[in-house]
Amino acid sequence: MSELWREDPYVAAHPDHLPFWQAAEEGRLLGKACTDCGKHHWYPRTVCPFCRSSNTAWVPLSGRGEVYACSTLRRADPPYTLAYVQLAEGPAMLTNLVDMAEADMRIGAPVQVVFQRTADGRMAPKFTGITTP
Repeated sequence: MSELWREDPYVAAHPDHLPFWQAAEEGRLLGKACTDCGKHHWYPRTVCPFCRSSNTAWVPLSGRGEVYACSTLRRADPPYTLAYVQLAEGPAMLTNLVDMAEADMRIGAPVQVVFQRTADGRMAPKFTGITTP
């Protein structure tokens, strides 16, 4: 583990999540899947929440999904939109919607992952709208 990651508070609290943060720095979205039952789950954990197997692995995710629910926090400065995005692989992920017109922030809207640097310097997955042909 590099010195940069050794001092990271997220990695220190959950060292098993290091592959997620490393992939995010490269603009890739990883999640966990059970190698026994085949189901994806979010948030990443070492035991499958469906079959209780400890045979889980980090796998690439498509980064595509649709808005399951969203809410804009207008009293925040600046305002931002929280959302649950139902990933194409199945699980719902709590995230932010960014670079979207407010009219497009609706249940069922197709979205894709983008990575943006946070105030603390890490790359984090967020989602933005996509147009479907």
